[in-house]
Amino acid sequence: MSRFRLLIFLWVQLLGPVATQAQNHVDVSASLRTNDSKLLVGDQARVFLSAQCDPAKSHIQWPQIPDSFGKLEVIRKDKIDTSRKGSLVVYSQRFLVSGWDSLDAFIPAFHIQVLPVSGNPFFIQTDSLLLQVRTVPVDTTQAFKGLKGIMHVTLNWRDYIGWILAGAVLLLALIGFIIWRKTRKKPQVIIPPPPPEPIHEKALRLLANLETEGLWQRGEVKEYYICLTDILRNYVEARFNIPALERTTDELTAAAGKHPELCLQVQRLHGILATADMAKFARAQPTAAEHVAAMQDTKDLILASIPKAQPDSTLSQPGSNPQPSGQNS
Repeated sequence: MSRFRLLIFLWVQLLGPVATQAQNHVDVSASLRTNDSKLLVGDQARVFLSAQCDPAKSHIQWPQIPDSFGKLEVIRKDKIDTSRKGSLVVYSQRFLVSGWDSLDAFIPAFHIQVLPVSGNPFFIQTDSLLLQVRTVPVDTTQAFKGLKGIMHVTLNWRDYIGWILAGAVLLLALIGFIIWRKTRKKPQVIIPPPPPEPIHEKALRLLANLETEGLWQRGEVKEYYICLTDILRNYVEARFNIPALERTTDELTAAAGKHPELCLQVQRLHGILATADMAKFARAQPTAAEHVAAMQDTKDLILASIPKAQPDSTLSQPGSNPQPSGQNS
């Protein structure tokens, strides 16, 4: 009997300080819970380990969660989360467990060490958990069923409603774009007219065409000289501003002799027109050499009377200083 009393006395002496410190820290607590204590093989159960304390009075030494509890495997461990609850700090950690066989798994209680600001360290513990892992119930009295064949799914237009709407929107956008392209006002492009052909180039071009026709070679001598003198008279009228189409050879020659530029070509002009008059009115037959000479003299007259480019009058005057436009002199 004395031994039993001695054991009780020693037990009280050992646990007395721990019980006293736990009572002095009533704000320290821990818990272990799960969302489902019954699960099928391969399913996962979420287990929550949490503890709280007043950081002004004590601190918590967080325990390590093992990788398994017997045949119960820990699949994942989340980070420790911290939150406030008044003056208390709540620590919590979630981990996932799963079993791969039918069993009753036991998660033992966690012992969490508390470090008081003043006083000796002590432990608090959570409750333990019991998880039941079960397989899918199978009725072994029934015969096994064979594999199902391939099922063909019938489709209707509702299964393609998304594609139909997308195609309709695309078609409307295309039609709108085509209408916009056809109805929009295009900017009017004004093409400037080509510069007029210089009178000497036009006359030489007409003479070249007359040569290629070969009129006098075919015996059409009168027609040849009519075309030749028309080209020459039009050139003289346009180049020197002398009426030449309705004048006779003598009248045109007299007017040309009075012109300051054309007077240098009077003899050549008279020779061409005289030869043409003989062929047109006197029915004379000039020789082939005269036909060629009349054409060449006409070309030489035109080439000798091509107007030269005139220099800018303001630049040709010495000492001139032209003012830019917009400035007052």
